[in-house]
Amino acid sequence: MSTSTDQPTISSGESGKSTVGDTTRRALPPVVPLLAVGTFLMITTEYLVAGLLQDIATGLDVDVSRVGLLISAFAVGMILGSPGMALATLRLPRRMTLVGALGIFAVGHVVAALSTTFALVATARVIAALAAGAFWAVAAVVATTAAGPANQSRALGLMMSGVGIATVAGVPLGIFAGQLLGWRGSFWVLAAAAALAAPIIYRCTPADTHTAAPSVRSELRAVATGRMALLVLATVLATGGYMTTFSYLSPLVTERTGLAEKAVPLVFVVFGTGAVLGTNLAGRFADARPLTTFLTATTSTVAIMTLLALSSTNPIATFILIFALGIAGMGIPPVGTGLAVRFASTAPTLAAAIAVAAFNGGTALGTWIGAETLSTDLRARGPLLVGIAMATLGGATLSTMAALRLTAEPNHQQPDTHDPHR
Repeated sequence: MSTSTDQPTISSGESGKSTVGDTTRRALPPVVPLLAVGTFLMITTEYLVAGLLQDIATGLDVDVSRVGLLISAFAVGMILGSPGMALATLRLPRRMTLVGALGIFAVGHVVAALSTTFALVATARVIAALAAGAFWAVAAVVATTAAGPANQSRALGLMMSGVGIATVAGVPLGIFAGQLLGWRGSFWVLAAAAALAAPIIYRCTPADTHTAAPSVRSELRAVATGRMALLVLATVLATGGYMTTFSYLSPLVTERTGLAEKAVPLVFVVFGTGAVLGTNLAGRFADARPLTTFLTATTSTVAIMTLLALSSTNPIATFILIFALGIAGMGIPPVGTGLAVRFASTAPTLAAAIAVAAFNGGTALGTWIGAETLSTDLRARGPLLVGIAMATLGGATLSTMAALRLTAEPNHQQPDTHDPHR
C-alpha cells in the first residue's frame, strides 16, 4: 500500500532511515525520560490489580475471577479513551492534555479508594483508564517529535521503560503497600503521585510550535488503511498473548509452582526486570527492522509460554521463564506504537492512540477469556493456554503482513514521523 507522494519518506526496506529531515542518532531529549514517569504511573495501576487479586476479592466480597475483570475494565477504558480522547483533545496544547489526563487519573483513584462496591471500583477504573489513554497517546507523539525520525523507536522504548520500572518497583511496592495498609492504600498513593507529577511534567514539556488546527476528518482518513488494520489485529493478538499470562501470574505461582503469597511481589520484580531490558532492546532494533523485531518478540512469547505451561511446577524454571517473558512481551508495545505512527504519519496522535487501544484490546480479551478458564479443570494453567493461542495467531498475522509487504510494497516507502501536527 503506497504512501502519499507529497510526504517525506523513509528509505526502502526496514532500514527506518529517513531520506529527508533529521536522521542523526543522538542523545534523547530530557522530556522523554520524564514522560516515562507518566507511563510508570499508568502501568503501575493497570498491573497492580494482578498482584492484589485475593486482597481486593476479600475486601469487596467477590470471587477472584471477578476481580480479574477489573483489569479488563481498565483495558476497556483505555480502548475507548485512547482514540476518543485523542480526537477530543486534538486542538488542545499537548502539555495541557498531559496534565489534564494526570488530574483525571488521580480523581479516578480517589473514587476507587473510597468505593465499597465492585461496580463503583470498576467505574472508577474506567475513568482512570480514559485519562491514561489520553496521556499515553499524546506522550508518544511528544517523545517521537522531540527525538526525531531516526530515533523514534528508541524514544518510545525509553518512554515505555516506565512499563518495566512499574513492574519492577511500582507494582511490587504497591503490593507491599496493599499487604500492609490494605489495597485501598495503594490507590491513595497512586492518586497522590499523579497529582505531584502533573505540574512537573507541565513545566518540562515543550510548548507546541505549530499553529494549524488539525482536521478530525484528515486524521481519520490517515489511519483508515489496510496495513493499519492488520497492524491493529496483530497487536491485539500479540499483546493479549503475554498479558493474559501476566495478569494471572499470581494464581499460577501460588497454585502450580507452590510459592507463598508473600513471594508474589518477587515474581513481578522478575518480570519487570526483563521488561525494562525488553523495551529498550526492542526500541533500538525496531528503528532499523520494525516488523522483524515485532515478529521475533511475538514468536518468542509463544515459545516461552509453552515452556512455562510445561514446567511451571518447577520454581527455578518458572522464574527464568517469567524473566524471559518480560523481555519478549514488553518489547512489543514500543514496536507496535512506532509502526502505527509510521503508517499514519500525518495523524501521529490518533495513530498512537489506536496502538494503545489495540494493546488494551488484547489485554481485555485475554483476561476475560483467561478468567473463564480459571473455573474449569485447567485452573491456573488455563490463562497460559489462552495466551499461547492468541500469540500464535498474532505471529501468523505478522507473517501475513511481511508477505504482503514483500509482494505489494517491494520498495516499502514509509512516511517520516517527524510531523509538526498532532
